[in-house]
Amino acid sequence: MHSYIESNKERFLEELKELLRIPSVSTDPAHVPDMQRAAALVAKRLEEAGASAVRVMPTAKHPVVYGEVRVSDAVPTVLVYGHYDVQPADPVDEWTTPPFEPTVRDGKVYARGATDDKGQMYMHLKALELMQHEGAPACNLKFLIEGEEELGSPSLEAFCKEHHELLSADIVLASDTSIVSADIPGIEASLRGLVYFQVDVYGANTDLHSGIFGGAVPNPANALSAIIASLHDAKGRVAIPSFYNNVRTLTKKERAEIARAPHSDAAYRRQLGLRELVGEVGYSTVERSTVRPTLDVNGIWGGFTGEGSKTVIPREAHAKVSVRLVANQDPKEIEKLFLAHIKRVAPAGVRVETRRLDGAAYPYSMSADHIGYRAAELALQTTFRKKPLPLGSGGSIPVVPMFERLFGIKTVLMGFGLPTDNLHAPDEHFLLKNFYRGIETIPLFYKNLAELWTGEPSAPSTATRAKKKAKEASTKTKKQVR
Repeated sequence: MHSYIESNKERFLEELKELLRIPSVSTDPAHVPDMQRAAALVAKRLEEAGASAVRVMPTAKHPVVYGEVRVSDAVPTVLVYGHYDVQPADPVDEWTTPPFEPTVRDGKVYARGATDDKGQMYMHLKALELMQHEGAPACNLKFLIEGEEELGSPSLEAFCKEHHELLSADIVLASDTSIVSADIPGIEASLRGLVYFQVDVYGANTDLHSGIFGGAVPNPANALSAIIASLHDAKGRVAIPSFYNNVRTLTKKERAEIARAPHSDAAYRRQLGLRELVGEVGYSTVERSTVRPTLDVNGIWGGFTGEGSKTVIPREAHAKVSVRLVANQDPKEIEKLFLAHIKRVAPAGVRVETRRLDGAAYPYSMSADHIGYRAAELALQTTFRKKPLPLGSGGSIPVVPMFERLFGIKTVLMGFGLPTDNLHAPDEHFLLKNFYRGIETIPLFYKNLAELWTGEPSAPSTATRAKKKAKEASTKTKKQVR
């Protein structure tokens, strides 16, 4: 561990605990004052770490914290993204210790937001403090720390458009993802997109007696079942025509890299209590869950579902369906294909209404040859002493493709959480070893990025130059004595 981090690690932890105590739940209007408190504290710590022009900026809902560090026109500008809002703590009674009273056990800090994303966001503030202590960062930095990520960032796109010039940068750096394990680093190289639908099927104007009317009238539950059955073929592929038109075929090299990640289908089954795994034929479990598109029914209801029996033909039935997208798939195009398919397969006699819910998320990918990926790879390899694996996330982070659409820049997803950190669940935690390792790794990312950008080694920091001069002076004195 870096000596400055070692000598300040207890202070770093206590500062993080202070932030974790604030219940900044963005989804609950009752916590609006807490959102303001959290934003103010982040702004205070960002300024103390050495950022200038720090301000808490309003949006349509919760504020954004902004700050910057200007170094030189000759080096790249990095937009550092994070968020200070957290998920609700429910169910609170399943926590071992209260969710907003951070507790350290077994080398981990337990609290809501510990890993998602207060702990990982705070690494960047402490990394800035470390770099300022040693002289200055190797890159220009702009910090964008929002308070609506757990809401889907509804205000952020408008905010970015309004402050386009202020936020302009060459690349984005975010730590809101996981690595493979405590000692095996990884870089999220892809995110799946998302588009979400509700399918409503209507029949008669009331529930009907299944004995008197059965066989003579349309049954919305049966019709919905037929619609759902039409969405996949026997090989586990999505059966919507033209669905795979823009899906890129993985290269042998890419599949080999994915296969490097430690994974056991048997352990995976045991963990989930499953007899067997299913999915698209010809792909591994990891590929199916990260880099291949999928379609899943998330909920289905209609008719009588209470205790006992009630012989009715329901008047209506409903389903919610999510579609995960991969690179080159456009949510708007998939929406058109999905709606057309449902209309085409809808059984006669029922009325079917289909609508998209919420905002769609675009998929995202970054090449391992990208300068940002290479800078992160070198940094992680230095601190973990292992080459990081390229990872694919089955989930979505809508702001990442948004940055690419608005600013034309890529995002490096260099997270330090673990898949077992219980994010969004009771007993969320963050391994302190990785918290400190993140603080040590982030400055190396900037150093590597600046060197790759300019083609020259980064200028040594003030502290490094001072040590060099002291060593030279000592050597000169020894020669004179001789």
